[in-house]
Amino acid sequence: MAHTDPHSGQGSVTAADPGETPKTRAAESRTTRSRASKARTPQASTTDRAGNHIRPAPPLWSVLALTAGAAVIVGTYLWVLTTQPATLGADLGNTTLGVMVGYLLGAVLIAAGTLPRIPRSVLALMPVMIALNIATGQIVGTMTPIPLYLDSLGTVIIGVIAGPAAGALTGILTNVIWGVTINPTVIAFTAGAAFIGAAAGWAARLGGFRRIWWAVIAGALAGIPAGLIATPVAAFIYGGGLGVGTGSVVAALQGAGASMLGAATIQGLGSDIADKAIIFALAFLVIAALPSRLRSRFPFTEHSKVKSSAAKRAAAKRSAAQGTPPDTAGSSHAAASSH
Repeated sequence: MAHTDPHSGQGSVTAADPGETPKTRAAESRTTRSRASKARTPQASTTDRAGNHIRPAPPLWSVLALTAGAAVIVGTYLWVLTTQPATLGADLGNTTLGVMVGYLLGAVLIAAGTLPRIPRSVLALMPVMIALNIATGQIVGTMTPIPLYLDSLGTVIIGVIAGPAAGALTGILTNVIWGVTINPTVIAFTAGAAFIGAAAGWAARLGGFRRIWWAVIAGALAGIPAGLIATPVAAFIYGGGLGVGTGSVVAALQGAGASMLGAATIQGLGSDIADKAIIFALAFLVIAALPSRLRSRFPFTEHSKVKSSAAKRAAAKRSAAQGTPPDTAGSSHAAASSH
């Protein structure tokens, strides 16, 4: 093969590679062109034009696992309502264990579809939030005369920072662990706990945690279906409210002439609406108090990013000092940075 000396400009002849043939040279040429073409091809972007992170679509098996888990939980809930087992929650007998297995199976399926997409930071935080749920729920819900529960603050926090599926999983695990270790009666209310975690994530995705009053309204609205989910369980299985405060409200309403289901419905709706409004407000305060560097570890919190009026006033002052209108300050800064 002839090569040209770059210094002398004269050609020189070197021995060809014994294994080199026209076919191998053509193959190497095609490989080189293919690699160059791939290098020129732009990679799929993970951000949109505004710079927001684009979340990849979940795989089909993940969606199927979440759907199956939700179906098992709903089926277990409907079975509890239709059979109305008298021994549920009285002890860890066959009925209680059967309901526990149903909710636990639903939790496992939801976990299978959720855990691969939950950041490790959320997984590390989840046990702390479950312990918070159990501690506050056991004290407020069963030991005080206050007709509230406050047993889902940790669930709502997880839902706001990680999304509906993670919030639902936290609610399920809370009631299952709580029922196994301390209070078996809470197992029958697992469907409501799962709903609250999912509702917190849905509310956050819609921007419900950008203002505290939005969070209060979102919590009150979430308390309506939560109360309706829990009312049949409380009325048909436990004969009314289980806690000191909720039970006294049901007894007072019955004394005034209301039926068991009517008294449990009024109590459930009133308590759940107030309870969830308070919890969503507390969750808003917790999320808003997190430092920006810590919030950045939870991408889902971008839906709940609070734009304070103080920050807006500071931006307006900077724009006025630079002689740039506030609405064009950002664009001029971007244009300057691009140059």
